Amino acid sequence: MTRKSLFQMYKEEFTGYTAAKFRQDLLAGLTVAAVALPLALAFGVVSGATASAGMVTAILAGLIIGGLSGAPYQISGPTGAMSAVLIVLTQKYGLNGVWMAGLMAGIALLIIGLLRLGRFIAFIPAPVITGFTSGIAAIIAIGQIDNLLGVKTPGSDSSALKLLGYFKGGFTPDWHTLVLAGIVIGIMIFWPKKWNAHFPSSLLGIIAATLVNVLVNWPVAVIGEIPQTLLLADRLNFQSIPWGNLSDFVGPALTITALGAIESLLCGAVASNMTGIRLQANQELIAQGVGNIIIPFFGGVPATAAIARSSVGIKSGGKTRVVSIVHALMLTASMFFLAPVMSRIPLAALAGVLVVTAWRMNEWESIHYIFHNKFKTAIITFTITLLATVALDLTQAIMIGAFLSALVFLNDSSSIDIQIQEVDPEKLRGRGIENAGHCKHVRVAYLTGPLFFAATGNFNEAFTGLTNTHALILSMRGVPLIDTSGLQSLTTLYQNLKKSGTVLMLASVQPGVQAMLSRGGLDTMIGPENFFWSADQAIVEAEKRGCVYCAEI
Repeated sequence: MTRKSLFQMYKEEFTGYTAAKFRQDLLAGLTVAAVALPLALAFGVVSGATASAGMVTAILAGLIIGGLSGAPYQISGPTGAMSAVLIVLTQKYGLNGVWMAGLMAGIALLIIGLLRLGRFIAFIPAPVITGFTSGIAAIIAIGQIDNLLGVKTPGSDSSALKLLGYFKGGFTPDWHTLVLAGIVIGIMIFWPKKWNAHFPSSLLGIIAATLVNVLVNWPVAVIGEIPQTLLLADRLNFQSIPWGNLSDFVGPALTITALGAIESLLCGAVASNMTGIRLQANQELIAQGVGNIIIPFFGGVPATAAIARSSVGIKSGGKTRVVSIVHALMLTASMFFLAPVMSRIPLAALAGVLVVTAWRMNEWESIHYIFHNKFKTAIITFTITLLATVALDLTQAIMIGAFLSALVFLNDSSSIDIQIQEVDPEKLRGRGIENAGHCKHVRVAYLTGPLFFAATGNFNEAFTGLTNTHALILSMRGVPLIDTSGLQSLTTLYQNLKKSGTVLMLASVQPGVQAMLSRGGLDTMIGPENFFWSADQAIVEAEKRGCVYCAEI
């Protein structure tokens, strides 16, 4: 597939752009804004920042990242997955640490995109991503228990410890917050899906809970004042950058980088299936990088592409990136004209939104597929990644999951299948080869699988003690690659066979493997006369040369 520049994408999107298409984009943008508003407020708070920070993030991400995005359907902003990372950073480093890590992650994403390394993100196995997503969902849900219960419990180094702390008791739930959260959760669960397309259940739930709280004036925590500005008082500036200890933020920055890249490209993959329009992965990472470099200087938190908002835009009939820009402008209008109203939203209502969102974040279809089909390796990888995400640092969780998958892959790949067969005259005659296969001293070994360092043990063992053979033919049609360890094993086999007077022949060698044999000098060592298109051809040639001198056994 060809790579497209941003100019080419703009040209394709807006060639033939009409007033009718603009109306579609406008309506889709309004719908996305209605969905994004409660999420922006909630994710700003759950990140350890403020509702205002969430709004600023959504607005700037919609304008900057949406304008530079690698596809017309991508809509970015604060997300639940990113919030789960940021709350931990906020507790450890404060907001200034979050801004620094976000800035460094933006630079890293920009570099990855410019170097066109986006495809390497796809190397993370699906069970790892599914387990990671479920772990993040658990972190979000655990992080909202305080707001759900209307209590304040001590902080912990991990969500697992935080959850265990609730079982120790020592607090009394506030029934007011439980009622308000219950209103939101109930509406989001029971609101019909067909109605949700016209009015988001999350927004309706927040409106209902806020109205109840205003009418009865319960003593519950609320969002508080929302500044009517995009340039927040609390923001990153060059004077506040801790130049002396930037190394402290490398780990958090890598976590944000990995999460931002994974979530953005996953969002693009889902949306690509819905629209048939391919995501330009590297351009998307460039957009995410530029956006996350700028956002901290306005007081926002790191952003990434959001599957929920992007899919709403597509389903609402959006055609171009104008949808993202319209949604951002609507959020801006909300900040300036609805700030007094939004300031009275109970935190319990946002907690209700986040709990339902966390439940829906889980990739239930993938989880069911893994467990229903009893893929033991995938189940173990999923479970360990999930537990590591909840109990450890998120970067460690990704590394543990990827490491496990790599071990499993190496184990599966190392079991190269080798079937050594004596030549069967009857089978050969059935294929029109009448004068071949008269001696069982000609053997054919059919190889299936990559011949690399992890498979050489099986390869060497298969040919140990091979006797009473005058010609050994390796059929390598099923060998897609060979590395230097494989070359050394093949060289050793050739040398051992030569000492015993056995001819080694290679058949059906794939081009990539042939190139490696040439680089290692094996093609010259074995001799070009011993390479054949097929095993049958090699068998016929072996007998023509008189390799078999014995009577048929």
